Amino acid sequence: MTLTWQQLRDVKTQEFTEAAAAWADVSTRADAGRDRISVGMIKSLEDQKGVSATAARDRLKRVDRNCDFIHTECGLVRTTLNSLAHELAEEQVRLKAALEDASARGFTVHPDGSVQYPPGGEGFLTKEPAPGGSVRGVDKPLYLQGAPTHPLGKAPFPTNANPNHGLAQEIATRILDALKAAQDVDSRFTRALNRLKAPEGLDVTEATWADAAGDAAVVRKEAGDYLRDTIPEASSPADRHSWWQGLSDDQRAELLATYPDVIGNLDGVPSEVRDEANRDNLQLLIGKLSEQSDEKSQTQLAGMRSIDDQLRNPAPKDPPMYLLGIGDQGGGRAIVAFGNPDTSRNVSAYVPGLGTALDAEFARNDLKRARDTAMGARIHDESSASIVWLGYDAPQLPAAEVIDNADVMFKEHAEKGAPAYNQFMAGISATNQNPDPHVTAIGHSYGSLTLGQAALQSGGIPGVDDIVLLGSPGTGAQCADQLGVGKEHVFVGASDHDPVSMAPNKVESGAMLVGAGAGALAGGAAGSVLGPVGAAGGALIGGAFGGVHGFLVGDAVTDDSQNYFGTDPARKEFGAKRFLVDDGPLPVIEGSGPMDAHSNYFNPNRDRVSADNIALIVSGKSDAIVIEEHR
Repeated sequence: MTLTWQQLRDVKTQEFTEAAAAWADVSTRADAGRDRISVGMIKSLEDQKGVSATAARDRLKRVDRNCDFIHTECGLVRTTLNSLAHELAEEQVRLKAALEDASARGFTVHPDGSVQYPPGGEGFLTKEPAPGGSVRGVDKPLYLQGAPTHPLGKAPFPTNANPNHGLAQEIATRILDALKAAQDVDSRFTRALNRLKAPEGLDVTEATWADAAGDAAVVRKEAGDYLRDTIPEASSPADRHSWWQGLSDDQRAELLATYPDVIGNLDGVPSEVRDEANRDNLQLLIGKLSEQSDEKSQTQLAGMRSIDDQLRNPAPKDPPMYLLGIGDQGGGRAIVAFGNPDTSRNVSAYVPGLGTALDAEFARNDLKRARDTAMGARIHDESSASIVWLGYDAPQLPAAEVIDNADVMFKEHAEKGAPAYNQFMAGISATNQNPDPHVTAIGHSYGSLTLGQAALQSGGIPGVDDIVLLGSPGTGAQCADQLGVGKEHVFVGASDHDPVSMAPNKVESGAMLVGAGAGALAGGAAGSVLGPVGAAGGALIGGAFGGVHGFLVGDAVTDDSQNYFGTDPARKEFGAKRFLVDDGPLPVIEGSGPMDAHSNYFNPNRDRVSADNIALIVSGKSDAIVIEEHR
């Protein structure tokens, strides 16, 4: 149906906004119902045993998911209606301005949009007033329609001696433009609203969320100018925090419904808001990735499902969990806090290292490290929160290729991740409600290089009081004082059985590879009497011994205080405080692989002394840590 100018003039856009408010109310009620079910009902059944209790929990979880879906879809309807009202109102204003101009000049606008104008001016020959007439709007300026032009310029020759002709033509064209734009608005938003239909039944599955992800994409496209431009993505975290605080409840709700992916990952937005947005976005991402069969999507899907399960089924004694970031870009993004970073006096943010990506292993191991750190710190100060920050792409290279290219590949990822980490930490400073919170930056493995690169940026890491380096191959700094917090506030945990913290410098690595190769050949030959399996095992163990031998040879001929990435943080020359850790098993020989000692620092069950020392530092009680001699 063709829209008429009378319909556009008379449309009551307020009715759309009133309908949007009604849908918003449904969305809000569904969100409140979800909170009541997950926080109240399901939690009250956690200690209940038996078939009935299990069945009740399962049904409540199903209702919880339904409420989540209703909250999201109704929020999208609300945004669609508000966007429709906004865009139609703009065209209505343009139309009414044209109608007012026509009335002021004594022109008549006919039902078909043509404009009648009175006589005026004078004829070229008769010198009498030129007759009046009627004109319609045109799609293009006259000079683009083939009208004769003046030889000295592009302006068309006057084709009518009556000046009212040109004025009427301009008004009629404005009316036509407003109508065409309004017709486009009507068509676009009709398509968007027709998409927002839930399937029959009460079972909200991943396929349902996949459909919701498509709905969200359509609504975002149509409402792009209406909402997206209001988000200050290029501003500082402190300015974003002020912006968010200045919004009305309705504005916040609409942004959360339409752009949970943007708001949830926007540093400077309060943690509870980010958590709410990211929990919604997590469902949309799970739905989206469940429809894709490539390896990357399936790997990230496994990680997201695990995070979702932990969010929905927290252990009774765990600190509250906040999802501060989630995304499928690159190797995946996930930022998870245990304890509220906005209300806690002590906040730590841990950067994981080599091989870390958003997958099931990250969801299992790295989240546990942050959880263990929070629980340990809360023994000393209940007001403590710990974060795992996967806000960058850590290197994913095979071990042999890493050794060959470490000085190039490693630093590139760290340099790219450092600004994002600093933005996140600036956001923590902006949202924390304590007058002087104690903030600790923790880098494990390659994550310590990323952290070091962040600390070496101008101004250092925002708001950070202490830095902890665990299993570090170096930070890029030559001494602890370069990290911006003073050497007395830089702490190092380094096992002498950790091959990463014992990383050789470039000269050592050559000797190490030669020794490893010789050891592998000898070990392989000895093991070959037992067949292929024995040969492989002999090569592995022989390679390990050869590598140690190569390291010792390199150590004898080089300045062993230097790693690939600056001074070894565990050495006296670096100037940090080295705290006691359990050295753990020797690589390969005593453990289950070459990296056992590298993975134990956070784990109170495998390295209680290291976990306790980390907890003391994070809780602001570093004076009580157990010191270890430097290398």
